[in-house]
Amino acid sequence: MYTVELQKLIDKMSLKNCTPEVNVDEILISQSDVNRPALQLAGFFDHFESNRIQVIGNVEEAYMEGIGHNRRMAMMERILEQKVPCIVFCREIPVRPEFAAMAVNYGIPLLQSEKTTSSFMAEVIRWLNVELAPRISIHGVLVDVFGEGVLIMGESGIGKSEAALELIKRGHRLVTDDVVEIKRVSDDTLIGTAPDITRHFIELRGIGIIDVKTLFGVESVKDTQCIDLVIKLEEWNKEEEYDRLGLEEKYTEFLGNKVVCHSIPIRPGRNLAIICEAAAVNFRQKKMGYNAARELYNRVTSNLMKK
Repeated sequence: MYTVELQKLIDKMSLKNCTPEVNVDEILISQSDVNRPALQLAGFFDHFESNRIQVIGNVEEAYMEGIGHNRRMAMMERILEQKVPCIVFCREIPVRPEFAAMAVNYGIPLLQSEKTTSSFMAEVIRWLNVELAPRISIHGVLVDVFGEGVLIMGESGIGKSEAALELIKRGHRLVTDDVVEIKRVSDDTLIGTAPDITRHFIELRGIGIIDVKTLFGVESVKDTQCIDLVIKLEEWNKEEEYDRLGLEEKYTEFLGNKVVCHSIPIRPGRNLAIICEAAAVNFRQKKMGYNAARELYNRVTSNLMKK
């Protein structure tokens, strides 16, 4: 199970810590969902998810204002007893001093946000879904080609990095070379990133390590990219039957998500960068509703019918 540090969330969302006495460095978040404890403030704790971030908005604050001091303190203590990761007060709702003192005793941080409750919850859930997403690391090169995330795969030494370097010189952007970290953020979306150690570097056999950002400028690199298309480079085999029309899409799978995949045979003299560009543009055309292979098939069929 993946986790994210609470301090990272505080920094990302610009939250104010109203209980600085509580050490937030050791608090980890393991759930991307959040909870508004309206029912819990009313005393209903069945099925309560204590590992979720608790969010207090205007509705919860108005309810606590109306139930009286003693009941308000009792309900807040019951929530703190569940050892929740933190409690966030949205719309800059003032944190009562008695709440803060009680939270310090339980070691639960109370945080404050300027955002409205709905917008804060939506932003936190989206961000946590990415941070806590299932992930794998694979061998390959990820490049942004005309806005499409092209993952180039193949055996070591087949020319993936050289193709990426040529694409960079043609104005496209490198995301990562050698190791691609893939996160599954939804049923339709895979996000690729680079490990911190190798970010913006390319290894070229015979030359060594190249810093792409330094050599070609910041416009030549990118930190993250959706993976839209996979190109597998393989040695040319004259016994192999290669697809020459492309009527039917082939797919490869990462973390349960399918991605369109093309197998490209490699022979001396083939310009891999142009092939990758053509594949990315053709993929975009198909997304927009135009399939060149289908158009050719329709023309041939129509011509035969005329005869």
